[in-house]
Amino acid sequence: MCDLPEEPLAKVAFSRRHLLKAGAAVALTPFSISQAFAASATSAANAIPPSLALSRLMEGNVRYAANTPNERDFSAGRAARAKSQFPIAAILSCADSRVAPELLFDQNPGDLFIMRVAGNVMSPDLLASLEYGVKFLGAPLVMVLGHSNCGAVSAAISVLQDQTELPGHLPDLIASIKPAVAQAKASHPTDLLESSIAENVRLQVAQLKKSSPIVDRYYADQKIDIVGAVYDLKTGRIALV
Repeated sequence: MCDLPEEPLAKVAFSRRHLLKAGAAVALTPFSISQAFAASATSAANAIPPSLALSRLMEGNVRYAANTPNERDFSAGRAARAKSQFPIAAILSCADSRVAPELLFDQNPGDLFIMRVAGNVMSPDLLASLEYGVKFLGAPLVMVLGHSNCGAVSAAISVLQDQTELPGHLPDLIASIKPAVAQAKASHPTDLLESSIAENVRLQVAQLKKSSPIVDRYYADQKIDIVGAVYDLKTGRIALV
């Protein structure tokens, strides 16, 4: 056997010291390292223009409305989804049980990052979730999704027109919708509910575009787009507003 040349002791000690330091750094900053990996993976998986993300959603809705959704094996990709998520859109949707964004847009599990609340209105907690979807998950598109015959908007109309008193915490929720109803009513629409639903979506979109410190910056830098849409319960079609 041939003998390998021995490294100088100083060099060995130097290597060991740096190895220990590197190991300590890894042990002390696991979140930073995993975060960096996630950012790298996200840039490869859902780094698409907002316009392409919107096209994928609207094309999926056409399939859904025509009852021709893509066939799927929902067990496929489970292992990968357990490790990470790469949504193409963050959606603020109504909590209505008839509105299921993954189905309406014919998307796969992991494609949509969804926040749901009656009336699809913004709140600090929901904004924080959207910020997470935009900044850390890399979603290139934000959508506010309203729907026809929305009970929350209908309740806001009843409060404004008939001074209806609501129980519990409902008045706090309805307070966020009342400005949209007032705006719609000022235009004297033929259908106040339909007009108010669309106006409420526009109001939430406008608020999001000004929501600091993350969403407004990403929107101004054209890293994301923010759009509004309304789902028609009868036809299954979604229209941008």
